[in-house]
Amino acid sequence: MSWDYFAYFAAAALLLWGAGASAAWRGKRPVAVYTFTLAGLAVFFGFIVAMWISLERPPMRTMGETRLWYSFFLPLAGLITYSRWKYKWILGFSFVLSLVFICINLFKPEIHNKTLMPALQSPWFTPHVIVYMFAYAMLGAAAVMAVYLMWFKKKEIERKEMDLCDNLTYVGLAFMTLGMLSGAVWAKAAWGHYWAWDPKETWAAATWFSYLGYIHYRLGRPRACRRALTGLLISFLLLQMCWYGINYLPSAQGVSVHTYNLN
Repeated sequence: MSWDYFAYFAAAALLLWGAGASAAWRGKRPVAVYTFTLAGLAVFFGFIVAMWISLERPPMRTMGETRLWYSFFLPLAGLITYSRWKYKWILGFSFVLSLVFICINLFKPEIHNKTLMPALQSPWFTPHVIVYMFAYAMLGAAAVMAVYLMWFKKKEIERKEMDLCDNLTYVGLAFMTLGMLSGAVWAKAAWGHYWAWDPKETWAAATWFSYLGYIHYRLGRPRACRRALTGLLISFLLLQMCWYGINYLPSAQGVSVHTYNLN
């Protein structure tokens, strides 16, 4: 499968996700929401699988390839949130976020080749990246909810709405923890140590502790909603630095073993 076909698969998936988001927003029967959204996920995942076969490796090496997974997991996270809490707008937000990342891949595609450095030729490579991308999607949904509550909601923030942020953070942090643990085991096999305070690892630790701080603050100060949401958004900014921002910092160039995804 050539990268040239990405636009066609992406357009089809976006049309289906948009139809699902529209059906949810208009209060249509859930079957329409699930049918359109799941069909879009199937189309997009079909392209990922085809790229996997074509590259003869998991499409997870470059930033463009990880954006593929993030674009896939965002509607999935939105559908999970819609299924559990029936917020009809969440699929619309996940659709817009997926559209943004897909557009980045369309206008600034990364180099997609078959080359994998030895450290990436590990059985831990695929589960580590997939777990992290799902964690990022869930935490992205929590950040979207925080933005909605802080700037778009006209009435007082309700407890059930904060519970949604909390639950999304719980799930996201749990998967992030699994990602860090799998990464530590992978690092031990590849470089001989579990943790070395590499710049990427340092930002990962800062992100993990930030989300943990949000959870503890919510437990200790359940009524301080806006302060907690501010902390949640700060945590999401740290997550962005951990994901891709670190690649552009001078401190990581020639030092971090995680900057291979720029090549």
